[in-house]
Amino acid sequence: MPARDLPLLIDAARAAGETATSFIGATVKRWDKPEDAGPVTEADLAVNDVLEAKLRSARPAYGWLSEESAHDPLRAAAPRTFIIDPIDGTRSFIDGSRAWAHALAVVDEGQVTAAVVYLPMLDLMYAAAAGMGATLNGVPIHASVTDSVEGATLLAARPMLEARHWRGVVPAFKREHRPSLAYRLSLVAEGRFDAMLTLRKTWEWDVAAGDLILREAGAISTDRRGQLLRFNNAVPQVDGMVAAGPLLHRQMIGALA
Repeated sequence: MPARDLPLLIDAARAAGETATSFIGATVKRWDKPEDAGPVTEADLAVNDVLEAKLRSARPAYGWLSEESAHDPLRAAAPRTFIIDPIDGTRSFIDGSRAWAHALAVVDEGQVTAAVVYLPMLDLMYAAAAGMGATLNGVPIHASVTDSVEGATLLAARPMLEARHWRGVVPAFKREHRPSLAYRLSLVAEGRFDAMLTLRKTWEWDVAAGDLILREAGAISTDRRGQLLRFNNAVPQVDGMVAAGPLLHRQMIGALA
């Protein structure tokens, strides 16, 4: 089944890219979500409509969880569920940056079985199916084998390196940042960075696709306490995320307060 779902996700991601990029260069209508939940644009909603129509018509029995859709009361009982972020990095999209992504995943009994992260402006298609490895534009990718936090490259927001989050001295990471969380996870899977860290409650649609791509590339991805991630929860959040190769991941979990 993962192998059957992956081509569907890839095709849907390309359709999403065509829709999103049609808004480039235009004055995109935007507004802020309630409860300080961030911005949304007409492009987000248009992409969501395209993905929902394409994916749900192909797999009508699957549940649906998307950042831009109303709650689907049937997803908890569905045999499998799509977890979708139509545009991950909406602020970057608004600002004219190219580093925003479409993140698509299929979850079966809490585990991601097929996943795509697509950055149409950079022509980057990260993809994975359970047990089949991870690829970038069709070429296999592998996570870093760095085994020490000292000097490791880390994708994280600046507050993640505040002393209160760590036991003793803060590790000497070389920190960088990217606006899309799905892209950050994919960069670690690709081996361009050694690790990714976020300690905040994180929406499933931001990380579900990246979770499988990481694991299929040989990395470990867990919550901030080292517990394996499960998806399609009643409240669709995970308790932060730590992603790295096995040895580095173990060190990071041990160093976190």
